[in-house]
Amino acid sequence: MSTVSRTYGINGTDWEDRIDYPRLRRERLERARAQLEATELGGLLCFDMNNIRYLSATHIGTWAMDKLTRFCLLPRGGEPIVWDFGSAARHHALYCSWLGPERSRAGISTMRGAFSPESGRAEEVARKIRVELEQRGLLGAPLGVDLIELPVLEALQREGIRVVDGQQVMQRARIIKTRDEITLLSTACMMVDAAYDQLYRAMRPGMRENECVGLVAKVLYDLGSEHVEGVNAISGERCSPHPHVYTDRALRPGDPAYFDILHSFNGYRTCYYRTFAVGSASPALVAAYRRCREILDAAIELIRPGRTTAEVVSVWPRATEFGFPDEEAAFALQFGHGVGLSIWEKPIFSRLVSLEHPEVIEEGMVFALETFWPASDGWSAARIEEQLVVTKEGCEVITRFPAEQLLVAGQRYYTAGGPLPGVREVESHLNRDGRIPAAEVVAGAAAEGARVES
Repeated sequence: MSTVSRTYGINGTDWEDRIDYPRLRRERLERARAQLEATELGGLLCFDMNNIRYLSATHIGTWAMDKLTRFCLLPRGGEPIVWDFGSAARHHALYCSWLGPERSRAGISTMRGAFSPESGRAEEVARKIRVELEQRGLLGAPLGVDLIELPVLEALQREGIRVVDGQQVMQRARIIKTRDEITLLSTACMMVDAAYDQLYRAMRPGMRENECVGLVAKVLYDLGSEHVEGVNAISGERCSPHPHVYTDRALRPGDPAYFDILHSFNGYRTCYYRTFAVGSASPALVAAYRRCREILDAAIELIRPGRTTAEVVSVWPRATEFGFPDEEAAFALQFGHGVGLSIWEKPIFSRLVSLEHPEVIEEGMVFALETFWPASDGWSAARIEEQLVVTKEGCEVITRFPAEQLLVAGQRYYTAGGPLPGVREVESHLNRDGRIPAAEVVAGAAAEGARVES
């Protein structure tokens, strides 16, 4: 199998070919243009920060991600135009030579309704877009939009613009990754490899879930992460059902603990679960981990160009097999999803939708496959996830922190007979390997009592 992913240092150099950012910008825009040309749309209007970055290679920080303030227009046959947040537009004019001063402009939408309707911000957005479409003779064609606030939608319609779904066009453009996107995704995974290594070394009883999150965030930011989108830290009794959020719970001996690390390097994300046991692992957790790994590996074995998402999810258990009434209730526990400039992209792997609506797997896709299995004790569970690149012959896994078997963290316990076993029940009275059976202990105590009395 050919290797398609590479990782380098974080910096660029003059003496080694690494990430070619001009090529990255050019090839992304070419893909978006090709998808646009295949439709009847007159242009794409994007408010989604990830789509704006894909089209224009501009970015103003994570604080703006949920504001829907910036917007970008890609007109058919034209170049992208970005309307940005105040002085950011001037900054882009100075430092983003691929845009230049003419296509980096100041423009503010409604800031999710923070501006009063009387301020006319929605109408100003619509007017700007109408002018650009009219100048190019595109006003009569439908306009694809990814995300939009209702006042802006209504203002565009009043300008005579027919708005349709443009998110699918952008998803199709982003589904196949360029060589530089794959390098960026692999580099992002490398940084999580390091975060897991530090976390594994640090975990011990008394350490809280939020401390684990802080440690991971520091490792990632020190390595050059642009944004730690989230760290799921789930331990102990919280493991089943999966709550998808961390707390201040302290780790205890014998706990299961699983984590999902989501961050971005130059915009490119990770979604990367690992499960550990703290001090030791119960037989129930070991069995759950083995099952979780088996169903993940069965899916990975099927990945190659030409296969479908339906074929992959067919080897995963039904929701009713692990305690849920239907696939919607168990959604995202046995799951696959594209990863790129955002966490969830095409293609989607789920028994909820993939069996009836399969998608074909293609070379150059990058996605994550994640599985979950609850333990027989009713509260432990295992969660594992691998990110991979589809190659000509199959796939390459780019998440490298060990996960073939369950790892035990914080193992520093020694007994008179040697190291504490890595597999043992949480409750010590249930661990009888190498010990005198309880009945013999009771009988011996009774005999000793009788001897003393005599």
